[in-house]
Amino acid sequence: MNEGKREYHLNYGGKDLTLETGRMAKQADGAVLVSSGGTQVLVTVCSAKEAPQGQDFFPLLVDYKEKFYSAGKFLGGYMKREGRPGDHEILLMRMVDRPFRPLFPDGYMCETIIMAQVVSFDKSSDPQVLAGLGAAAALAISDIPFKGPVGFCKVGKIDGALTLNPSNEELESSSLELVVSASKEAILMVEGEANLISEDEMLEAIMFAQKNIKDFCALVDTMVSEVGRTKRDFTVVEPHKKLMEKVTSDYSGEARECLNFTPKMERQDAIYNLEKKISGVIKEDLAAFGLEEGASAGKEAHFALDVLLYNMMRNDILKEGKRIGGRGLDVVREIETENSVLDKVHGSSLFTRGETQVLAAVTMGGKEGTQMRDRLHGLDTTKFYLHYTFAPFCVGEARGYRGVGRREVGHGNLAERAIKKVLPDVADFPYTLRVNCEVLESNGSSSMGSVCSGSMALMDAGVPLTAPVAGVAMGLIKDGDDYAILTDILGDEDHLGDMDFKVAGTKDGISAIQMDIKIDGISEAILKEALAKAKTGKLHILEEMAKTVSSHRAEMKDGVPQIETIQIKQDQIGGLIGPGGKVIRRLQEEFDVSIEVDDDAKVLCIGTNIQRMKECLEEIDLVLNGPKIGTDYDGKVVTVKEYGAFVEIGSGISGLLHVSEFCDERVKDVNEYVSEGDTVKVRILDVDRFGKVKLSAKAIKGLEPKK
Repeated sequence: MNEGKREYHLNYGGKDLTLETGRMAKQADGAVLVSSGGTQVLVTVCSAKEAPQGQDFFPLLVDYKEKFYSAGKFLGGYMKREGRPGDHEILLMRMVDRPFRPLFPDGYMCETIIMAQVVSFDKSSDPQVLAGLGAAAALAISDIPFKGPVGFCKVGKIDGALTLNPSNEELESSSLELVVSASKEAILMVEGEANLISEDEMLEAIMFAQKNIKDFCALVDTMVSEVGRTKRDFTVVEPHKKLMEKVTSDYSGEARECLNFTPKMERQDAIYNLEKKISGVIKEDLAAFGLEEGASAGKEAHFALDVLLYNMMRNDILKEGKRIGGRGLDVVREIETENSVLDKVHGSSLFTRGETQVLAAVTMGGKEGTQMRDRLHGLDTTKFYLHYTFAPFCVGEARGYRGVGRREVGHGNLAERAIKKVLPDVADFPYTLRVNCEVLESNGSSSMGSVCSGSMALMDAGVPLTAPVAGVAMGLIKDGDDYAILTDILGDEDHLGDMDFKVAGTKDGISAIQMDIKIDGISEAILKEALAKAKTGKLHILEEMAKTVSSHRAEMKDGVPQIETIQIKQDQIGGLIGPGGKVIRRLQEEFDVSIEVDDDAKVLCIGTNIQRMKECLEEIDLVLNGPKIGTDYDGKVVTVKEYGAFVEIGSGISGLLHVSEFCDERVKDVNEYVSEGDTVKVRILDVDRFGKVKLSAKAIKGLEPKK
């Protein structure tokens, strides 16, 4: 029945990896079931046979879905069917898209869809790595034009040793979590986080990944030779030769003038005006540009001018070492920094680097702010997260904001990973922290701007970071063996260049890294040089940030929630909560605080009035442990007798303040000293075996007669 089924095996990181094809999804252009341990991911690829007329970009879509049935689980919440992808799924889609996109042939514009579905899940094997491997294999054996083979792997560093494809449990003790995609010859994509490791250690990990990926590529070569289909022919979509010749000869001078504008908006206006001018000329005489009747003058002008500027900018950098606006290859743009820019926010900062500007705001609180995510391996909770927003106005576009896109999820995740490595231990600083990074202007890496601004805002909020964090984006222009590495790239240099390499960390090492390329791969030598120059750029940015803030503020701002803690016993948790939550509710209302109890029976009292918080903790101790001899309280007089007064020192707990303990003088009339409802300072002198409490006022200060 399954005569076409074929299986291919590889020991990959000490685990058996199986690639199966020919049994499932046979109508797809390529389909592979990837298995390792108990985890299985089905990956399919399909591509349209023709590109729509006038198509001028490559429409590649990667879709990844974790099916909850794969783990024998129901999806949490009311909706029991998987819906909109979660952030972790979006990040995987981006991770697969980035290394594959440049490996499709130039001019291939047919819509292409890669779908990966987790159909069986076991915690011992990472479905995300399997999804990347399955996509690479499915493309390789399909008839879709693709420059494979390529592979994926995850690298950890456990007890000082590099480890291939560690499990999630193993990664908890790893100083590194790195995802790498590579071919047999070069590196294609890098993304991950690290505990402030050096540039040399990072390079070693990347090359370790590529070495192991070569084994997977060899397996895919075997698959292709045995079951691979002949790659289909396709029509290359490229600028018309005569169009390019005429635009280049007639408008190179004006294009050069556009690149001489340093301000982004002025440069964009100049390019827009030139494009309109070329479009108008084309429209008047299509034949002069080698175009047929019905061709879109505007689209052809845009395409041709973009190619002209691409070639011109790259030539300037490679041949003359000249960047847009005349900046040196290793120069970071001017930096301006400000802290406490928002009045009522717990912590805020404004970071401006050239024409990239990020406003960061920090919110601090308790458990109510914890982010929960339902995943295949269980419910995740996190006490730190960063949200990145890239609204259209930041690039001058008249467009509405329609919610968070994949790009925002990816850039926010990178900034979050960079900063979380320097956060204090939760046991010492039990706050939930949310950082919002609002991109107000963008021309160059706004994700690295978010790292800088977010770090400063956290220090402004009083969060004791182990060190400030900064990030820088590196670029690359490569033509054959000639190449140039650029520090702090502009948006146009990203668009027209070959690499976007982001490195973030402290002065002591790297905390997060991400690399995308638009060529077939980069060598170890280029990586090493880019890492070294990124370090220099990062250190310069940290120095500029330090002019405004280099450490956290000693005292938090007014209105920022404070946290006081006490430790209770596990068997006292029920007493603190009370029947139906009665006790904990009363305490929260009476003292205007929020009370949380963690799994270790540590009680967190959260509020803005330190004095009331301490009184609340004293009340909790009194409720759970009873009155202690020698402890002082502000008590409330509830009953007055001729021999003294009964004073309530806690909910339902009162003691006798005998007339002899009012003051040192002889008291003739109790009513001259106290009345019901009065607040008096008392100390516990004794608690007898029946629980009766004896109080004293004179042991502290003594009562005085009322006037």
